[in-house]
Amino acid sequence: MTTDALVLDAAAQDLLFREARTANTFTDEPVSEEQIQAIYHLVKFGPTAFNQQPLRVVLVRSVEGRERLVQHMADGNKAKTAAAPLVAILAADNEFHEELPTQLPHFPQAKDMFFSERSVREQSATLNGALQAAYFIIGVRAAGLAAGPMTGYDADGLNKEFFGDGEHSVLAVVNIGKPGEDAWFPRSPRLEYDEVVTTV
Repeated sequence: MTTDALVLDAAAQDLLFREARTANTFTDEPVSEEQIQAIYHLVKFGPTAFNQQPLRVVLVRSVEGRERLVQHMADGNKAKTAAAPLVAILAADNEFHEELPTQLPHFPQAKDMFFSERSVREQSATLNGALQAAYFIIGVRAAGLAAGPMTGYDADGLNKEFFGDGEHSVLAVVNIGKPGEDAWFPRSPRLEYDEVVTTV
């Protein structure tokens, strides 16, 4: 497939998409605070509805924090989560609407007009937080790192362990670092263009 229609050069396309995949092993090389800050300051510009920003990130660096995290992971995810240089817990803040008056200054009344009901906020936070989580994964790749996003965990346990306020919902746990030996499973198939896209 030709890449001439894209502005990104082929190397960038490979880095972000074609050659990137979920990593299952990592080297011991640490992931710095500067790298994570650079990732955030890039991906924070990804679009969301009403410019809402429900994503919250807990970086698990300490031994004690890693032990607390691993106990809530599914058995198949425990070892790689324990060994990854850095793990990020990505969650949606269901009270994101409190920030809308400052983050959507041209329409501050959106806070009460659209998001006064908790069920509406939760649905919106989940969708837009998931968008932000996807941007985060692309940002990790842009930093030359590999991401290993997972949803195999006890969500209620993680919410209580790391948030404990009933206002957050864990979206994913992401292992981050330089890929290690045998990091990848074989590339799985993808649907073709004509199987996905219709024109009306």
